[in-house]
Amino acid sequence: MTVRIVLADDQPLVRTGLRVLMADHPDLEVVGEAATGTEAVRLAEDVGPDVVVMDIRMPGMDGIEATRLITAGPSAARVLVLTTFDEDDHVYGALRAGASGFVVKDMALDDILAAVRVVAAGDALIAPGVTRRLIADFVREPAAPPVRPPRPVEGITEREREVLTLVGRGRSNTEIAEDLHITVATAKSHVSRLLTKLDARDRVQLVITAYEMGLVAPH
Repeated sequence: MTVRIVLADDQPLVRTGLRVLMADHPDLEVVGEAATGTEAVRLAEDVGPDVVVMDIRMPGMDGIEATRLITAGPSAARVLVLTTFDEDDHVYGALRAGASGFVVKDMALDDILAAVRVVAAGDALIAPGVTRRLIADFVREPAAPPVRPPRPVEGITEREREVLTLVGRGRSNTEIAEDLHITVATAKSHVSRLLTKLDARDRVQLVITAYEMGLVAPH
């Protein structure tokens, strides 16, 4: 299956570099380019991409607002934020806006392509180390809603609770399988059921839910 992609970045060289790279991969197709958040929103509605690779800092409407509009709108597109994580304080806003993943501009290009495929497949992509830092800061950030007291986990099994805890700690499906001595397929199945039972859009929301439920403490 071909992943249809919109590239949203105000730097033409970045868009060109990604487009040329993706042209060598038959499963990836760039169907549009945007230099502003407004253009990205319009393209998401007009061409129906699977993934929008979104820069945060763009003139006019920024990537955060564009992400919010895309994920709340009729398009089924998922957003992969292209950012400089260590420098960009707005990445937390993008998480709230519904982004499904984060990649850093100085990552290896093959890693960026892998991230596009992961997000297109319906999963979320945040490196485990970044997950812990990102969510810990997210729940402590003054602009975030007040952290509620831990609430009971209802409607999930004890094993699913264990899996949710590990997801909250940034574990991959392979690591969850190793920790719980189960197969990777079983771990993936547990995660899928958690997504359904907790009405979570993707793995990022499961991480946040684990924090809100008190299964994982910020550190």
